[in-house]
Amino acid sequence: MSTWERLAELPIEIESYELTGHDREYGEFTRPSTVIHLRGAGQEGIGEDVVYDVLDHIAHRDAGAVLDLSRPSTLGQACELLGELDLFPGAAPEREPSRHYRRWAYESAALDLALRQNRVPLYEALGRDPTPLRFVCSTRLSGWDDGSVSDTEPIRSRLERYPGLEFKLDPENDWDTDLIAEVRELATVQVMDLKGFYKGTVVDVETDPELYRAVAEAFPDAYLEDPDLNPETEPALEPHADRITWDAPLHSLADVTELARRAINSKPSRFGSLRELLAIYEHCEREGIAIYGGGQGEQQCGRGQIQYLASLFHPDTPNDVAPSGYNDPSVPAGMPSSPMDPAQSETGFRWAE
Repeated sequence: MSTWERLAELPIEIESYELTGHDREYGEFTRPSTVIHLRGAGQEGIGEDVVYDVLDHIAHRDAGAVLDLSRPSTLGQACELLGELDLFPGAAPEREPSRHYRRWAYESAALDLALRQNRVPLYEALGRDPTPLRFVCSTRLSGWDDGSVSDTEPIRSRLERYPGLEFKLDPENDWDTDLIAEVRELATVQVMDLKGFYKGTVVDVETDPELYRAVAEAFPDAYLEDPDLNPETEPALEPHADRITWDAPLHSLADVTELARRAINSKPSRFGSLRELLAIYEHCEREGIAIYGGGQGEQQCGRGQIQYLASLFHPDTPNDVAPSGYNDPSVPAGMPSSPMDPAQSETGFRWAE
């Protein structure tokens, strides 16, 4: 029996749903978040929409509960219906991948609801025990103070409060030899995100073969994620090819099959479909491809849900799923350290707050 088959036959009853907004302001940047609440048989299932564009969230909330989700009688049927419906009624999304993100939110809520209605937790339904979760802190070194140059203060402030914390970093175009040496001295860096697929965003990095070469040589154990491979960069990365991993271009099992060799960054919302995600887990396990989890700036239940999945399927890798407080410039005290103890709820697809 496949992992998906363990879940697909779960009975489900969807009577209604509601959308609630949980946007958060980060200076001049708004991270929108909408939680989907599916209800039926006296239970509620929740999932988080992590679409990046504020206007897409506003249109979604303004439309209200316009979808008829009452027909399915099993989780498999509910997920199939969600794949057929237009979850952006009235206006197409600003970006096409947003369709995956929203579908994941609804399917997450459906999974949570089905499990709660059947009074079982996800780990029991899958026959897998959650284990302590290793995580890394993902941060950028620019924009910390006046935004003009990169410095190591984001690393130092976090290590002062959480010694031993590991990192995923975004090398930037102002990283010179001295800064790279300082980072190497300070921190254990498990992933270097080269941002080769980001264009026209606030996190763009201009492709630089010398930057690629410098960080690859300085951090010989780190994954090199999402490089912009072209005739100029390929010679710089060729000696390190076995450390190249992928994230942004992965939206399906077909993409993973085509690109992945050693490891992938799995963001469940990028795949949209629960069935697709579980098929990717099985493929990677069969082929010996490591998985490390990744987040999408979740503000609510979505963060706990991806932590839950990581604790079941890839707990020992450098998962970029740290508690959200690690992204707060104030670096609050009292957060869990890595590895983080499992916090699964008694029923459903939830990680305890």
